[in-house]
Amino acid sequence: MSNELIIIQAKRARSLRKLHRLMGIPLIVFFLVIGVTSILLAWKKKAALLPPTLESKVEQGTWILPSEMVRIGEEEMKKMGRDSEVDRIDIRPDKGTAKITFKTHFTEVQVDGYSGEILSVGTRHSDWIEKVHDGSIVDYYTTGEEGAKLTYSTLVSLGLIFLALTGFYLWYYPKLMRKMKEEQAN
Repeated sequence: MSNELIIIQAKRARSLRKLHRLMGIPLIVFFLVIGVTSILLAWKKKAALLPPTLESKVEQGTWILPSEMVRIGEEEMKKMGRDSEVDRIDIRPDKGTAKITFKTHFTEVQVDGYSGEILSVGTRHSDWIEKVHDGSIVDYYTTGEEGAKLTYSTLVSLGLIFLALTGFYLWYYPKLMRKMKEEQAN
């Protein structure tokens, strides 16, 4: 291989190294956020980021209707002065309970599925951590749509792919150059 080609390859590597560094510095903040929140979400039950799922105090019986569970959750939020618009109900038949979560805050109301008694009211820290993790926290406080989440996820993912590919090239390139110089010397 000619010296001219080696010089061109070296210039390309320097340019790529500079671009890799320029993109990597701002992206490191996002990678750290994603990494830390990933660990927290993986350990959410052990780290008590979710209220523990309680069990019904009633042995057996007839379940109250989901609409009644929603009403109980909404009333509890109204008593607390919080928005009562329900996002979802997570029914746990094995525990005899239902967890009611809300659209505009991270509160969870656990209701006994048989008696309708409120077993607990707590904050679901894992829900806001998940929204930070995937970027939807911006949408949560603004439009309610998924525009910011999609933009954030796409840009961070493309950045990670770019850094992985350029990082591999910058690791492999010196080995390739050494080999080419050895071949040229022989």
